Amino acid sequence: MKTFDLLVIGDANPDVVIGPVNQPLTFGQRERLVPTGSLCLGGSAAIMACGAARLGLSVAFAGRIGDDPAGAFVRAALEERGVDTTALVVDAILPTPLTTVLTSAGDRAILTAAGCLPATTAYDVPAELLRSVRHVHAASFYLMPELASGLAGLFKEARSNKATTSLDTNDDPADRWDRMVLDPVLRVTDILLPNAAEAHALTGHPVLADAAGILARRGPLVVVKNGADGAIAHDGSSVLRAEALPIEPVDTVGAGDSFDAGFVTAVLRGLGRPQALAIAAACGSLSTRAAGGTAAQPDWDLALESAR
Repeated sequence: MKTFDLLVIGDANPDVVIGPVNQPLTFGQRERLVPTGSLCLGGSAAIMACGAARLGLSVAFAGRIGDDPAGAFVRAALEERGVDTTALVVDAILPTPLTTVLTSAGDRAILTAAGCLPATTAYDVPAELLRSVRHVHAASFYLMPELASGLAGLFKEARSNKATTSLDTNDDPADRWDRMVLDPVLRVTDILLPNAAEAHALTGHPVLADAAGILARRGPLVVVKNGADGAIAHDGSSVLRAEALPIEPVDTVGAGDSFDAGFVTAVLRGLGRPQALAIAAACGSLSTRAAGGTAAQPDWDLALESAR
């Protein structure tokens, strides 16, 4: 009997979401006013974990925070949303990561002070936890190089205990998209969950379906988020598509992570690939109804109903 449905490994931090920013930013101590600002839980892994818990999965989180008020905020926010934080390591030296998100007309710019993220390693994930879950998801691959170098080993261990695996690489701030580190992980990844820009960057191919196919032939099922244009899934030979919901977004921060939560939850509930893709697209769309990544995440009944 598994203790948790899902273990999420990766980044967790406070987000300060500001915007919309409707004019270019300038230095020289010039101040600009924006309509809204919010302090909320951020980090791709943390938002995905909260989305999956909201959808009804039992979820554990493994990662690293600092011994500071920001870290206490992160732990409390995860626990409020039903995520187990027993494996959340407190770094005695480095601070909790901090992110500022500037929103503008459906797009965003992200500034992150990495704090303890580069110190996160595979050794932060308890072996007994890997043995007690049905699925392991990792996020923000390129923000945590030490964890990235050990992730293939973690995924292999999870699979040896009959768990499935998924990865959302997120962006690479260095813009290198290193295949030498990523390819060993893809060989033990069941589901890869990039967005369209990441799929293009990972392959260098301008056509989205072709980029997804290239990635799928490197091992995993590839499920690509494409904003208002919905999503596609590619298994190396065939393509599925799902539409986004017609929602006017308040804030798209974390929509892709809520999509990830929807797809993984649907798969773990035994649904077929077409329905899982539709539910994931619904979860991503619904999450944009409020500011921040977690405030508007749907429960399972709403996600299921919206995907019909």
